[in-house]
Amino acid sequence: MKANIGTIDRSLRIAAGLVLIALSLSGVIGLWGWIGLVPLATGIFRFCPVYTLLGIRTCKRC
Repeated sequence: MKANIGTIDRSLRIAAGLVLIALSLSGVIGLWGWIGLVPLATGIFRFCPVYTLLGIRTCKRC
């Protein structure tokens, strides 16, 4: 798994994932908020399988 997510993309994914999980825990959006685990995990590991399939790379030095 070679990194394919850049710094800004990574920050946005982690922030979005945490917000969705927090909203789910507070009961605002229900169980659908747990979908936030996907952007959170891809941001933490700096790898997105969909980017690999589409040939996208936001990491400049990777």
